[in-house]
Amino acid sequence: MTATRVESTTLATVAYDAALQRLRIEFRDQSVYQYLGVPAAVYEALLHAPSKGAYFNRSIRGRVAHTRVLRRPSLKPSLS
Repeated sequence: MTATRVESTTLATVAYDAALQRLRIEFRDQSVYQYLGVPAAVYEALLHAPSKGAYFNRSIRGRVAHTRVLRRPSLKPSLS
C-alpha cells in the first residue's frame, strides 16, 4: 500500500489495498486508522472529493468497521 498525501485540514495521507478492500488514513494529528471492507469506488470518491474531511465524515466515519493502527515506539539511544 502506497500512501498518497492529500490536501485537507483533517487528513494527511490515504492508502488503499484493493485486494483486501482496506483503506488506511493518517490524520493531521498523526493518528492512523484502517477501514475494512471499503469499496474501490469509495476510495476513488475520497481522493476526488473537493473536501476530503467532509467526504470522510459523510461516507466513512461511523459507517465502516475500523481499527486504530498503533505506532511502534521509537528506539532511543541509552544515555549510560
